[in-house]
Amino acid sequence: MRQIVIDDLTPEECANLDNYLKRKTKKAGLDGIFWLQLPDDLLGEAQQGHQKCGPFYFALELTKNEGRESLSCELLVRSESNLHCTCISYATSMQRDFLLRFLDQMITEEQIRA
Repeated sequence: MRQIVIDDLTPEECANLDNYLKRKTKKAGLDGIFWLQLPDDLLGEAQQGHQKCGPFYFALELTKNEGRESLSCELLVRSESNLHCTCISYATSMQRDFLLRFLDQMITEEQIRA
């Protein structure tokens, strides 16, 4: 899986990220999993014409194991409603830029030093 990982987080940084993600993203049904919605104007060729599969998200996983705190961000654009469709694809460069800007802002606002 292609992903971006921010590791070596302190428990305090992990708690800050958890609070930030709860405010800025959609909580998934599993503990520690969050959905960052992709804006419609950034839908790639794979997602065009697949409105019934939307909205589309990046999955973010916050791991809070003692001594192994990390945030993993998949570079896969996922559908909320369909697990097996051609609209699920790796991020385009514009979609990756959106994710990186989100992560940069989060790290800055939450003063993450990891």
